[in-house]
Amino acid sequence: MMRTDGYLLDNRQTEAAEHFSAFAALFDPTTFRHLEALGVGSGWRCWEVGAGGTSVVSWLAKKVGRAGHVVATGADTSRIVAAARPPVEVRVHDLGVDEPPGEGFDLVHARLALVHVADRARALRSMVQALRPGGRILVEDADPALQPLLCPDEHGPEQQLANRLRHGFRGLLADRGTELPCGRVLPRLLREAGLTRVQADAYFPVASPACAALESVTIRQIRDQLVTAGLATDQDIDRHLANVASGALDLTTPPMISAWGRKR
Repeated sequence: MMRTDGYLLDNRQTEAAEHFSAFAALFDPTTFRHLEALGVGSGWRCWEVGAGGTSVVSWLAKKVGRAGHVVATGADTSRIVAAARPPVEVRVHDLGVDEPPGEGFDLVHARLALVHVADRARALRSMVQALRPGGRILVEDADPALQPLLCPDEHGPEQQLANRLRHGFRGLLADRGTELPCGRVLPRLLREAGLTRVQADAYFPVASPACAALESVTIRQIRDQLVTAGLATDQDIDRHLANVASGALDLTTPPMISAWGRKR
């Protein structure tokens, strides 16, 4: 998560820790599967871009060991500073503006980092620049426009309310300049950056308890903005949160698209 000023899901909000925990439960297994397939191992030099939590940073640190090095960066590092011990180095870094925090990396990984950068192609070129020849990159971003519904099975008023609030959330994101068709463009951007062996897949969870946890904390984080914008009432939100807590809604998240490639 790169941007904090004006960003709906601000890392500085009290719910941020809960948000990152739910997000990790949903998507860490997919991320770790891809990193394993890329061969991350002892002695590797890795750059974790836009780290919002510590789960991926800690996983990488265990894989590379004392012989390796993990540089974890973000515009706000307050929630990853606890991981700053060998082999992990934490740096404040703005992906959209700053030069890479080094070069010759064996791996560069970014999850939900590019979506908040205005010039994604430039940011991606910066990430590729930091790789050694033969180095790997894994970029992961959601694509809300590919699956805009929170409840694909909209069979009752509870599901209709959930989807209306999700539509409002997407509107708030768009108002802040977040370009929603993001994940689908990653393979093309990787090829345009000169990478080879580009591949991609997507993970689309349905009816996971972690989806409910993520939805609950997200709605609580953006509650005031939804009400202020006239997109929902406090009563709407209370009713939706109760529906989510009941476990009766089959909730989804936008597909998380993972794309990877290798530098020539």
